[in-house]
Amino acid sequence: MPTAQHSTAPGMARVQRSSTVDLITVQLRNAIYEGLLLPGAQIHEAAVAEQLGVSRGSLRESAQRLVQDGLLVARPGQGLRVATVGVDDLEALYATRLAIEGAAIRTVASLGSVRERRRRLARALSLLDRLEGLGRQAVGPTSPRVIGDMDLELHFETVQAAGNQRLARFMSTLVMETRMASLGHPEGYIVRTDVHGVHRERLEFISAGKGDAAVAQLAAHFADTVNRLTGRLPGPVATALVDLAEGEQRLGPINA
Repeated sequence: MPTAQHSTAPGMARVQRSSTVDLITVQLRNAIYEGLLLPGAQIHEAAVAEQLGVSRGSLRESAQRLVQDGLLVARPGQGLRVATVGVDDLEALYATRLAIEGAAIRTVASLGSVRERRRRLARALSLLDRLEGLGRQAVGPTSPRVIGDMDLELHFETVQAAGNQRLARFMSTLVMETRMASLGHPEGYIVRTDVHGVHRERLEFISAGKGDAAVAQLAAHFADTVNRLTGRLPGPVATALVDLAEGEQRLGPINA
């Protein structure tokens, strides 16, 4: 079977002239983000090392980094598995995201001019334009996955706009956990297809310097998201199921 292609998770741009272990770590994080390694899946050391074209020692070292990051779980006698983020974890996950994203939003909103705020938000606003373009189209077979990717990337770029690399690092981990929660949801990976309107309102609040209003809007959006994912949302919203390719999926070789 051809090698599966996957994109890079927000905050995990491919690095140049890195060690083999660094490259393996990026590859595994991206594989988890893209669903090539699904939540709860066992990591077969020999098979994964062969697919990546690396030694088992280098793979083990990389895996330990991901264990420390909470993306892999090591249990005695059971080997390595991809961690899971269950429905019971959603409220804590989104509360943490609200703290991180809220801090970033207030930082950007407090900047002295509309011009500077929009300059900081340029990448997020560019993503929003593309997301709105998708929202105006009929939902096709690949668009739900693209919408899901762009939604998370837009949240990450809003945090990045604050210029605080600690917040960005925390957000990178939270993006991974959010994707893992989506991939492991019992009803499948379902995205909200009209999310562009929520993003537009929030970014306009930030651009206008209304940090408190933007954070309140984000809190309401996250509450709706948790209620939707836990089956408590009282009214319907526009959603679509992401089609995850079935069958054997292989990781591409590391080009160290």
